Amino acid sequence: MSTTPEQFSSAIKTNVEAQIAALTALTNHAFESVTKIVDLNLSAAKASFEESSATAKKLLAAKDPQEFFSLTAAQAQPSAEKAIAYGRSLAGIASTTQAEFTKAAEAQIAESSRKAIELVDSVSKNAPAGSEQAIALVKTAIGNASAGYDQLSKTAKQAAETLQSNVSNTVEQFSQNAAKTASRAKK
Repeated sequence: MSTTPEQFSSAIKTNVEAQIAALTALTNHAFESVTKIVDLNLSAAKASFEESSATAKKLLAAKDPQEFFSLTAAQAQPSAEKAIAYGRSLAGIASTTQAEFTKAAEAQIAESSRKAIELVDSVSKNAPAGSEQAIALVKTAIGNASAGYDQLSKTAKQAAETLQSNVSNTVEQFSQNAAKTASRAKK
């Protein structure tokens, strides 16, 4: 019986260390994602500034209103395409980050569940007679919690996939509408 407090202490220490490691991994993923988003935004801002300067020069050099409007209309399609590409890149970063977070969380939950079952099994070896029902109840609770997390994880994955699909459909519709608008503007 004297080993039980030592087992709990060891299990708690291991669990805290695992949680710190998981939190560190998630924090690193978050920083990587923020860095990617900042890089994407800086690149987009730089390109936008350069293109705006070039476009302004072209517009100021227009000789008549028709040429001015023709140049303006010609910018609609490339601008829409760049906005679509930016949206896709941003959605890709978000999707990758979500997948990394889900993977890390799933691994952490699986490991925690495994260790909890191991601890219960180890403690049950020293448990007094008649405590089998209580031990079975604890194992069932751990199993139910794990199953609940699995269901929550599946639901979160479906929601993320639906969001990604909706973003893709919206981008596609926007792209088609931008192409139609640009072709009308050229006429």
